[in-house]
Amino acid sequence: MAKILIAEDEKPINDLIKLNLELVGHECAQVFDGSTALNKAYSGKYDLVLLDVMLPEISGFEIMEELKGVSVIFVTAKSNLNDKIKGLRLGADDYIVKPFEILELVERVKAVLRRTHKDSESFSFDGVEINFISKRVFKNGTEIILKPKEYALLEALVNNRNIALSREKILDLVWNFDYEGDTRTVDVHIQRLRQKLGIEDKLKTVYKTGYRLEI
Repeated sequence: MAKILIAEDEKPINDLIKLNLELVGHECAQVFDGSTALNKAYSGKYDLVLLDVMLPEISGFEIMEELKGVSVIFVTAKSNLNDKIKGLRLGADDYIVKPFEILELVERVKAVLRRTHKDSESFSFDGVEINFISKRVFKNGTEIILKPKEYALLEALVNNRNIALSREKILDLVWNFDYEGDTRTVDVHIQRLRQKLGIEDKLKTVYKTGYRLEI
């Protein structure tokens, strides 16, 4: 999908971000200091840079002052409001404070790529084609009519493919936090997707957790 540069000096965090972004289809490169981050970001090879503020050699803020025309999300422990404002005023597309939920990071990356038109307009797997612009879904060339929540569920599963999503997280992503029903509605909609799209072998039940779209 997108080429992403991860500039984070804490290797476990860098590795965690890389693992999860690659699970959903992105191509990632890792750097661990500011000088290397600046050189690689300047190369123009990346659609998005995930940038820590407190990097060795050159800080993320200093890097941001040098970059032009590059989409950036700050991912940092600096939670002070003034730091957030500074990062956004320097031109960052988003500012995420550690610790963060990895699914939130995946969704924010998706949102920035969508805004900057660097994300795919469609996605295909096992004969299923999804057009994110028209919100139309096809199976082996034949359009499959999905209800709005069925489509929203499919898009959430695709955007977080290969990641196990709890029923509660699916409710948050598809029905939002103000939903007053229970998690059984997720099971019902999952079953409808399986039947309509014939993806029983791809849309897996994760024991005592929820569901995962394996692609």
